[in-house]
Amino acid sequence: MPLVFAEPGKANVIKKVGGSPELKKHLETLGFVVGGTVTVIHSLGENLIVNVMESRIALSKETACKITV
Repeated sequence: MPLVFAEPGKANVIKKVGGSPELKKHLETLGFVVGGTVTVIHSLGENLIVNVMESRIALSKETACKITV
């Protein structure tokens, strides 16, 4: 399921990262790699606050839809 539908506070394993090659590379450098863990902290309007590799990152819902957990 896309990351935007993940339950807040629950750890999820990343199964796929989609999008353009540039977006994939950018997300990879932020820690969004297949097999990695991501937790949704808050859903604020059009953005998500997530915890990945011990860092909090804001993602647009459009970008979060490209991450499958």
